[in-house]
Amino acid sequence: MTVGDTTSGAGEEPPSDSSVHATPHHEVDHTAEPTDDPLAIRLEALILGADRRYTPFQAARTAGVSMDLASRFWRAMGFADIGQAKALTEADVLALRRLAGLVEAGLLSEPMAIQVARSTGQTTARLAEWQIDSFLEGLTEPPEPGMTRTEVTYPLVELLLPELQEFLVYVWRRQLAAATGRVVQAADDDEMVDRRLAVGFADLVGFTRLTRRLEEEELGELVESFETTAADLVAAHGGRLIKTLGDEVLFAADDAGTAAEIALRLIEAMSQDETMPALRVGIAFGTVTTRMGDVFGTTVNLASRLTSIAPKDAVLVDGAFAKELVRHGEAPESEAQAAEEAAAVAERARLAEKEGREVVEELPLPTYRFGLQPMWQRPVRGLGVVEPWLLARRGKTGS
Repeated sequence: MTVGDTTSGAGEEPPSDSSVHATPHHEVDHTAEPTDDPLAIRLEALILGADRRYTPFQAARTAGVSMDLASRFWRAMGFADIGQAKALTEADVLALRRLAGLVEAGLLSEPMAIQVARSTGQTTARLAEWQIDSFLEGLTEPPEPGMTRTEVTYPLVELLLPELQEFLVYVWRRQLAAATGRVVQAADDDEMVDRRLAVGFADLVGFTRLTRRLEEEELGELVESFETTAADLVAAHGGRLIKTLGDEVLFAADDAGTAAEIALRLIEAMSQDETMPALRVGIAFGTVTTRMGDVFGTTVNLASRLTSIAPKDAVLVDGAFAKELVRHGEAPESEAQAAEEAAAVAERARLAEKEGREVVEELPLPTYRFGLQPMWQRPVRGLGVVEPWLLARRGKTGS
Protein backbone atom coordinates (compact mmCIF):
# COMPACT_ATOMS: atom_id res chain seq x y z
CA MET A 1 0.00 0.00 0.00
CA THR A 2 1.51 3.30 -1.09
CA VAL A 3 1.13 6.97 -1.83
CA GLY A 4 2.38 9.15 -4.58
CA ASP A 5 2.83 12.75 -5.65
CA THR A 6 0.70 15.29 -3.76
CA THR A 7 1.13 18.24 -6.10
CA SER A 8 -1.61 17.28 -8.54
CA GLY A 9 -5.30 17.95 -7.94
CA ALA A 10 -8.03 15.46 -8.69
CA GLY A 11 -8.74 17.07 -12.05
CA GLU A 12 -5.12 17.37 -13.23
CA GLU A 13 -2.76 14.95 -14.91
CA PRO A 14 0.22 14.04 -12.75
CA PRO A 15 3.53 15.55 -13.83
CA SER A 16 5.63 13.23 -15.97
CA ASP A 17 8.87 14.34 -14.31
CA SER A 18 9.95 11.45 -12.07
CA SER A 19 11.77 13.85 -9.73
CA VAL A 20 8.61 15.60 -8.59
CA HIS A 21 8.38 16.33 -4.86
CA ALA A 22 5.56 14.67 -2.91
CA THR A 23 5.56 17.52 -0.40
CA PRO A 24 7.94 20.48 -0.06
CA HIS A 25 11.47 19.20 0.67
CA HIS A 26 10.28 15.57 0.54
CA GLU A 27 11.70 13.47 -2.27
CA VAL A 28 9.58 10.58 -3.48
CA ASP A 29 11.15 7.33 -2.29
CA HIS A 30 11.12 5.18 -5.43
CA THR A 31 12.83 2.37 -3.53
CA ALA A 32 9.45 1.85 -1.87
CA GLU A 33 7.88 0.72 -5.15
CA PRO A 34 6.00 -2.58 -4.92
CA THR A 35 7.94 -5.75 -5.52
CA ASP A 36 7.65 -7.68 -8.78
CA ASP A 37 8.26 -11.02 -7.08
CA PRO A 38 5.51 -13.36 -8.40
CA LEU A 39 4.76 -14.98 -5.05
CA ALA A 40 4.69 -11.63 -3.27
CA ILE A 41 2.24 -10.32 -5.87
CA ARG A 42 0.03 -13.42 -5.49
CA LEU A 43 0.06 -13.05 -1.70
CA GLU A 44 -0.74 -9.34 -1.97
CA ALA A 45 -3.71 -10.05 -4.25
CA LEU A 46 -4.92 -12.77 -1.89
CA ILE A 47 -4.71 -10.55 1.19
CA LEU A 48 -6.11 -7.41 -0.45
CA GLY A 49 -8.76 -9.32 -2.37
CA ALA A 50 -8.01 -7.53 -5.63
CA ASP A 51 -5.29 -7.01 -8.22
CA ARG A 52 -3.25 -3.85 -8.72
CA ARG A 53 -5.16 -1.49 -10.96
CA TYR A 54 -4.54 2.18 -10.15
CA THR A 55 -1.70 4.60 -9.72
CA PRO A 56 -2.10 6.88 -6.69
CA PHE A 57 -3.27 9.69 -8.97
CA GLN A 58 -5.83 7.44 -10.70
CA ALA A 59 -7.10 6.13 -7.35
CA ALA A 60 -7.57 9.67 -6.01
CA ARG A 61 -9.34 10.81 -9.18
CA THR A 62 -11.61 7.75 -9.21
CA ALA A 63 -12.51 8.35 -5.56
CA GLY A 64 -13.22 12.02 -6.27
CA VAL A 65 -10.57 13.13 -3.77
CA SER A 66 -7.78 15.63 -4.32
CA MET A 67 -4.30 14.13 -4.64
CA ASP A 68 -3.17 16.27 -1.72
CA LEU A 69 -5.86 14.91 0.64
CA ALA A 70 -5.37 11.33 -0.60
CA SER A 71 -1.64 11.53 0.10
CA ARG A 72 -2.24 12.89 3.59
CA PHE A 73 -4.64 10.04 4.32
CA TRP A 74 -2.19 7.44 3.01
CA ARG A 75 0.76 8.85 4.90
CA ALA A 76 -1.28 9.03 8.09
CA MET A 77 -1.98 5.31 7.62
CA GLY A 78 1.77 4.71 7.34
CA PHE A 79 1.98 3.82 3.63
CA ALA A 80 5.17 4.58 1.71
CA ASP A 81 5.49 6.99 -1.23
CA ILE A 82 5.89 5.25 -4.61
CA GLY A 83 5.53 8.07 -7.10
CA GLN A 84 2.97 6.97 -9.69
CA ALA A 85 3.49 3.21 -9.77
CA LYS A 86 0.37 1.15 -10.49
CA ALA A 87 -0.09 -0.51 -7.11
CA LEU A 88 -3.54 0.34 -5.75
CA THR A 89 -6.82 -1.56 -5.85
CA GLU A 90 -10.57 -0.95 -5.69
CA ALA A 91 -10.31 -1.27 -1.89
CA ASP A 92 -7.96 1.74 -1.80
CA VAL A 93 -10.46 3.78 -3.82
CA LEU A 94 -13.32 2.75 -1.53
CA ALA A 95 -11.31 3.65 1.59
CA LEU A 96 -10.62 7.13 0.20
CA ARG A 97 -14.31 7.61 -0.62
CA ARG A 98 -15.33 6.59 2.88
CA LEU A 99 -12.93 8.88 4.70
CA ALA A 100 -13.62 11.81 2.40
CA GLY A 101 -17.37 11.13 2.64
CA LEU A 102 -17.25 11.35 6.44
CA VAL A 103 -15.59 14.76 6.10
CA GLU A 104 -18.03 15.99 3.44
CA ALA A 105 -21.01 14.87 5.55
CA GLY A 106 -19.68 16.83 8.51
CA LEU A 107 -19.36 13.73 10.69
CA LEU A 108 -15.60 14.22 10.98
CA SER A 109 -13.43 17.26 10.50
CA GLU A 110 -10.49 16.81 8.18
CA PRO A 111 -7.94 16.80 11.05
CA MET A 112 -10.05 14.21 12.87
CA ALA A 113 -10.20 12.03 9.74
CA ILE A 114 -6.41 12.22 9.56
CA GLN A 115 -6.25 11.13 13.23
CA VAL A 116 -8.55 8.20 12.50
CA ALA A 117 -6.29 7.15 9.65
CA ARG A 118 -3.14 7.55 11.74
CA SER A 119 -4.39 5.71 14.83
CA THR A 120 -5.74 2.84 12.75
CA GLY A 121 -2.56 2.61 10.70
CA GLN A 122 -0.24 2.62 13.70
CA THR A 123 -2.24 -0.02 15.57
CA THR A 124 -2.69 -2.40 12.66
CA ALA A 125 0.90 -1.97 11.47
CA ARG A 126 2.17 -3.24 14.80
CA LEU A 127 -0.29 -6.12 14.72
CA ALA A 128 0.68 -7.09 11.18
CA GLU A 129 4.40 -6.98 11.99
CA TRP A 130 3.88 -9.22 15.01
CA GLN A 131 1.79 -11.71 13.04
CA ILE A 132 4.45 -12.01 10.34
CA ASP A 133 7.51 -11.98 12.62
CA SER A 134 6.21 -14.40 15.23
CA PHE A 135 2.91 -16.04 14.42
CA LEU A 136 3.17 -16.68 10.69
CA GLU A 137 6.89 -17.44 10.76
CA GLY A 138 6.39 -20.20 13.29
CA LEU A 139 3.54 -21.78 11.36
CA THR A 140 5.25 -21.87 7.98
CA GLU A 141 7.95 -24.36 8.88
CA PRO A 142 8.03 -26.76 5.88
CA PRO A 143 6.13 -29.93 6.86
CA GLU A 144 8.10 -32.11 4.45
CA PRO A 145 11.74 -32.25 3.38
CA GLY A 146 12.33 -30.38 0.16
CA MET A 147 9.47 -27.93 0.63
CA THR A 148 10.28 -24.26 1.02
CA ARG A 149 8.70 -21.84 3.43
CA THR A 150 7.27 -19.83 0.54
CA GLU A 151 5.43 -22.91 -0.77
CA VAL A 152 3.69 -23.27 2.58
CA THR A 153 2.87 -19.58 3.07
CA TYR A 154 0.22 -19.09 0.37
CA PRO A 155 -2.18 -21.90 1.34
CA LEU A 156 -1.70 -21.07 5.03
CA VAL A 157 -2.60 -17.42 4.52
CA GLU A 158 -5.54 -18.48 2.37
CA LEU A 159 -6.90 -20.57 5.26
CA LEU A 160 -6.13 -18.13 8.09
CA LEU A 161 -7.08 -14.82 6.49
CA PRO A 162 -10.90 -14.98 6.82
CA GLU A 163 -10.69 -16.32 10.39
CA LEU A 164 -8.20 -13.68 11.52
CA GLN A 165 -10.24 -10.94 9.85
CA GLU A 166 -13.42 -11.98 11.66
CA PHE A 167 -11.55 -12.24 14.95
CA LEU A 168 -10.00 -8.79 14.50
CA VAL A 169 -13.40 -7.20 13.90
CA TYR A 170 -14.87 -9.04 16.92
CA VAL A 171 -12.13 -7.84 19.28
CA TRP A 172 -12.33 -4.29 17.91
CA ARG A 173 -16.09 -4.16 18.46
CA ARG A 174 -15.70 -5.48 22.02
CA GLN A 175 -13.01 -2.91 22.80
CA LEU A 176 -15.03 -0.12 21.17
CA ALA A 177 -18.10 -1.04 23.23
CA ALA A 178 -16.05 -1.01 26.45
CA ALA A 179 -14.38 2.30 25.64
CA THR A 180 -17.68 3.93 24.66
CA GLY A 181 -19.28 2.74 27.89
CA ARG A 182 -16.50 4.29 29.96
CA VAL A 183 -16.74 7.63 28.16
CA VAL A 184 -20.54 8.05 28.30
CA GLN A 185 -20.47 7.39 32.04
CA ALA A 186 -18.25 10.43 32.56
CA ALA A 187 -19.58 12.98 35.01
CA ASP A 188 -19.74 15.85 32.50
CA ASP A 189 -18.81 16.78 28.94
CA ASP A 190 -15.36 18.06 29.93
CA GLU A 191 -14.54 14.76 31.62
CA MET A 192 -15.35 12.88 28.41
CA VAL A 193 -12.15 14.38 26.96
CA ASP A 194 -10.03 15.22 30.01
CA ARG A 195 -10.85 12.43 32.45
CA ARG A 196 -9.82 11.66 36.02
CA LEU A 197 -7.97 8.37 36.01
CA ALA A 198 -5.43 6.40 37.99
CA VAL A 199 -2.31 6.01 35.87
CA GLY A 200 0.50 3.61 36.73
CA PHE A 201 3.92 2.65 35.41
CA ALA A 202 5.50 -0.72 36.22
CA ASP A 203 9.23 -0.85 35.56
CA LEU A 204 11.75 -3.72 35.66
CA VAL A 205 14.71 -2.76 37.87
CA GLY A 206 18.19 -3.11 36.37
CA PHE A 207 16.98 -3.87 32.87
CA THR A 208 19.87 -2.02 31.22
CA ARG A 209 22.38 -4.28 33.01
CA LEU A 210 20.38 -7.31 31.88
CA THR A 211 20.67 -6.27 28.24
CA ARG A 212 24.47 -6.53 28.55
CA ARG A 213 24.38 -9.91 30.30
CA LEU A 214 21.66 -11.88 28.50
CA GLU A 215 21.64 -13.25 24.99
CA GLU A 216 19.20 -11.60 22.60
CA GLU A 217 16.87 -14.58 22.60
CA GLU A 218 16.84 -14.75 26.42
CA LEU A 219 16.19 -11.03 26.63
CA GLY A 220 13.33 -11.30 24.15
CA GLU A 221 11.74 -14.14 26.13
CA LEU A 222 12.03 -12.16 29.38
CA VAL A 223 10.41 -9.07 27.85
CA GLU A 224 7.64 -11.14 26.27
CA SER A 225 6.96 -12.91 29.58
CA PHE A 226 6.84 -9.59 31.45
CA GLU A 227 4.54 -7.93 28.91
CA THR A 228 2.24 -10.96 28.73
CA THR A 229 1.93 -11.28 32.52
CA ALA A 230 1.36 -7.55 32.92
CA ALA A 231 -1.23 -7.40 30.13
CA ASP A 232 -3.16 -10.37 31.54
CA LEU A 233 -3.19 -9.00 35.09
CA VAL A 234 -4.20 -5.49 34.04
CA ALA A 235 -7.07 -6.78 31.90
CA ALA A 236 -8.26 -9.40 34.42
CA HIS A 237 -8.61 -6.86 37.22
CA GLY A 238 -10.41 -4.15 35.28
CA GLY A 239 -7.61 -1.90 34.09
CA ARG A 240 -6.43 -0.95 30.61
CA LEU A 241 -2.96 -1.52 29.24
CA ILE A 242 -2.02 1.70 27.48
CA LYS A 243 1.32 0.58 26.05
CA THR A 244 4.40 -1.52 26.65
CA LEU A 245 7.95 -0.18 26.40
CA GLY A 246 10.04 -3.31 26.73
CA ASP A 247 11.03 -3.04 30.39
CA GLU A 248 8.05 -0.87 31.34
CA VAL A 249 4.27 -0.96 31.02
CA LEU A 250 1.83 1.90 31.32
CA PHE A 251 -1.68 1.12 32.55
CA ALA A 252 -4.76 3.06 33.62
CA ALA A 253 -7.88 2.43 35.68
CA ASP A 254 -11.05 4.35 36.36
CA ASP A 255 -10.65 4.19 40.14
CA ALA A 256 -7.82 4.05 42.66
CA GLY A 257 -8.85 0.71 44.16
CA THR A 258 -8.59 -1.07 40.82
CA ALA A 259 -5.17 0.46 40.08
CA ALA A 260 -3.89 -0.44 43.57
CA GLU A 261 -4.97 -4.06 43.17
CA ILE A 262 -3.29 -4.28 39.77
CA ALA A 263 -0.05 -2.76 41.06
CA LEU A 264 0.25 -5.11 44.02
CA ARG A 265 -0.62 -8.16 41.96
CA LEU A 266 2.07 -7.21 39.46
CA ILE A 267 4.62 -7.04 42.28
CA GLU A 268 3.40 -10.37 43.70
CA ALA A 269 3.43 -12.14 40.33
CA MET A 270 6.90 -10.95 39.34
CA SER A 271 8.42 -11.74 42.72
CA GLN A 272 7.30 -15.36 42.33
CA ASP A 273 9.18 -15.70 39.03
CA GLU A 274 12.87 -16.33 39.72
CA THR A 275 13.82 -15.35 36.17
CA MET A 276 12.39 -11.85 36.59
CA PRO A 277 14.25 -8.88 38.04
CA ALA A 278 12.63 -6.78 40.75
CA LEU A 279 9.70 -4.57 39.81
CA ARG A 280 8.75 -1.10 40.98
CA VAL A 281 5.46 0.70 40.39
CA GLY A 282 4.37 4.34 40.59
CA ILE A 283 0.75 5.50 40.43
CA ALA A 284 -0.87 8.93 40.36
CA PHE A 285 -4.52 9.99 40.23
CA GLY A 286 -5.86 13.05 38.45
CA THR A 287 -6.94 14.63 35.19
CA VAL A 288 -5.56 12.89 32.12
CA THR A 289 -5.81 13.82 28.47
CA THR A 290 -6.36 10.85 26.16
CA ARG A 291 -5.34 10.91 22.51
CA MET A 292 -5.13 8.01 20.05
CA GLY A 293 -5.22 5.47 22.85
CA ASP A 294 -2.39 7.13 24.78
CA VAL A 295 -2.52 9.28 27.91
CA PHE A 296 -0.82 12.61 28.58
CA GLY A 297 -0.54 15.28 31.23
CA THR A 298 0.89 16.09 34.65
CA THR A 299 -0.69 13.01 36.22
CA VAL A 300 1.16 10.73 33.78
CA ASN A 301 4.43 12.58 34.36
CA LEU A 302 4.02 12.28 38.11
CA ALA A 303 3.36 8.53 37.88
CA SER A 304 6.54 8.16 35.85
CA ARG A 305 8.59 10.13 38.42
CA LEU A 306 7.16 8.08 41.30
CA THR A 307 8.20 4.90 39.49
CA SER A 308 11.77 6.11 39.15
CA ILE A 309 12.09 6.68 42.93
CA ALA A 310 10.09 3.66 44.12
CA PRO A 311 11.98 0.99 46.11
CA LYS A 312 12.37 -2.48 44.63
CA ASP A 313 9.23 -4.62 44.73
CA ALA A 314 7.22 -1.68 46.05
CA VAL A 315 4.44 0.68 44.95
CA LEU A 316 4.58 4.46 45.45
CA VAL A 317 1.46 6.61 44.99
CA ASP A 318 0.80 10.32 45.11
CA GLY A 319 -1.33 12.18 47.66
CA ALA A 320 -4.37 12.44 45.36
CA PHE A 321 -4.33 8.68 44.86
CA ALA A 322 -4.06 8.08 48.61
CA LYS A 323 -7.02 10.39 49.25
CA GLU A 324 -9.10 8.47 46.69
CA LEU A 325 -8.42 5.18 48.49
CA VAL A 326 -9.39 6.73 51.84
CA ARG A 327 -12.50 8.40 50.40
CA HIS A 328 -13.81 5.11 49.05
CA GLY A 329 -13.04 3.17 52.22
CA GLU A 330 -10.25 1.17 50.58
CA ALA A 331 -7.60 2.33 53.06
CA PRO A 332 -7.54 4.03 56.49
CA GLU A 333 -6.25 7.57 56.82
CA SER A 334 -3.54 6.13 59.06
CA GLU A 335 -2.71 2.96 60.91
CA ALA A 336 -3.48 4.82 64.15
CA GLN A 337 -7.03 5.42 62.90
CA ALA A 338 -7.39 1.75 61.96
CA ALA A 339 -6.19 0.73 65.44
CA GLU A 340 -8.68 3.11 67.10
CA GLU A 341 -11.53 1.68 65.00
CA ALA A 342 -10.50 -1.86 65.89
CA ALA A 343 -10.36 -0.95 69.59
CA ALA A 344 -13.81 0.68 69.43
CA VAL A 345 -15.34 -2.39 67.79
CA ALA A 346 -13.67 -4.68 70.35
CA GLU A 347 -15.07 -2.55 73.17
CA ARG A 348 -18.60 -2.70 71.73
CA ALA A 349 -18.26 -6.48 71.39
CA ARG A 350 -17.11 -6.73 75.02
CA LEU A 351 -20.07 -4.70 76.24
CA ALA A 352 -22.49 -6.72 74.12
CA GLU A 353 -21.16 -9.96 75.57
CA LYS A 354 -21.39 -8.56 79.09
CA GLU A 355 -25.02 -7.52 78.51
CA GLY A 356 -25.93 -10.86 76.95
CA ARG A 357 -26.53 -9.48 73.46
CA GLU A 358 -25.43 -11.19 70.26
CA VAL A 359 -21.97 -9.98 69.30
CA VAL A 360 -22.70 -10.51 65.59
CA GLU A 361 -25.33 -7.77 65.78
CA GLU A 362 -22.67 -5.21 66.60
CA LEU A 363 -21.06 -3.00 63.97
CA PRO A 364 -18.36 -5.07 62.24
CA LEU A 365 -14.74 -4.02 62.10
CA PRO A 366 -14.05 -1.89 58.96
CA THR A 367 -12.17 -3.95 56.40
CA TYR A 368 -9.52 -2.12 54.47
CA ARG A 369 -7.85 -3.73 51.47
CA PHE A 370 -4.84 -1.43 51.44
CA GLY A 371 -2.51 0.37 53.80
CA LEU A 372 -0.72 3.67 53.20
CA GLN A 373 2.54 4.80 54.76
CA PRO A 374 3.73 8.39 54.19
CA MET A 375 7.26 8.62 52.84
CA TRP A 376 9.82 11.38 52.77
CA GLN A 377 9.02 14.59 50.91
CA ARG A 378 11.30 15.30 48.00
CA PRO A 379 11.48 17.72 45.07
CA VAL A 380 10.66 16.24 41.68
CA ARG A 381 11.96 18.01 38.59
CA GLY A 382 9.16 19.95 36.91
CA LEU A 383 6.55 18.95 39.51
CA GLY A 384 7.68 20.65 42.72
CA VAL A 385 7.78 18.94 46.12
CA VAL A 386 6.03 15.57 46.21
CA GLU A 387 5.10 13.46 49.24
CA PRO A 388 4.82 9.85 48.08
CA TRP A 389 2.90 7.16 49.95
CA LEU A 390 4.00 3.55 50.15
CA LEU A 391 1.09 1.28 49.20
CA ALA A 392 0.75 -2.16 50.78
CA ARG A 393 -1.89 -4.83 51.15
CA ARG A 394 -3.84 -5.16 54.41
CA GLY A 395 -5.70 -8.32 55.38
CA LYS A 396 -6.58 -11.17 53.06
CA THR A 397 -8.03 -10.96 49.59
CA GLY A 398 -9.09 -13.53 47.03
CA SER A 399 -6.73 -14.82 44.44
